Amino acid sequence: MKIATFNINGIKARIEALPVWLAEATPEVVVLQEIKSVDEGFPAEIFEDMGYRVETHGQKGFNGVAILSRLPLEDIRRGLPGDDEDVQARWIEAIVIGERALRVCGLYLPNGNPAPGPKYDYKLAWMARMEARVRKVIAAEEAAIFAGDYNVIPQPEDAARPEVWTEDALFLPQTREAYRRLLNLGLTDAFRAREPRPGHYSFWDYQAGAWERNNGIRIDHLLLTPQAADMLTAAGIDKEVRGREKPSDHVPVWVEVG
Repeated sequence: MKIATFNINGIKARIEALPVWLAEATPEVVVLQEIKSVDEGFPAEIFEDMGYRVETHGQKGFNGVAILSRLPLEDIRRGLPGDDEDVQARWIEAIVIGERALRVCGLYLPNGNPAPGPKYDYKLAWMARMEARVRKVIAAEEAAIFAGDYNVIPQPEDAARPEVWTEDALFLPQTREAYRRLLNLGLTDAFRAREPRPGHYSFWDYQAGAWERNNGIRIDHLLLTPQAADMLTAAGIDKEVRGREKPSDHVPVWVEVG
């Protein structure tokens, strides 16, 4: 089973590019971030015609997450537990029914800038809520994948120029510490498990020729519970998608499990 995560930076802007990539990559399951659409405005029929079931958790104008799946889905949940007043659409999860059941959690973690400030406080609080959810899934001994745009640069080797990110919410020590706490619960960073070398990124800013100079960062991650990590057979980043017409500033990151 191939599972991918892709921050598309607006479904309307990527309405032509996304189906092309899906036809090429043929993932069974995709989690999307920043669909920037309410549920009823998402063009589900395009993807349904390609064989995908579509589940969205949308929000007008920004945020928004979705799951596209060629396989049956059960136990669909929208919203990260822990704060009933949080209305931002950043979390969706479901159990994918393949040869083995696999819980897939799609997330769009807050950016947190400017830091310090209320937005950074929200980011850290959101990460603490995610940690609580991960703890429950791990305690249940489920095969699960937490996939999405984490807005976290885990290590210096995950940035082409780490020195320019030292004051940014994506790379502050508190952010990376919160990310390490997730890993220390027993999660595996799938891409790093397969590719330990530096120089691999999933995001390039639209500004200042970042793509042309390969000035990127790796902030899109798939973290696997021990049961899912035992199933891991491959992982990769579809970097070439960034060089196409009207690209997102992110590219797809994927794993294969079986």
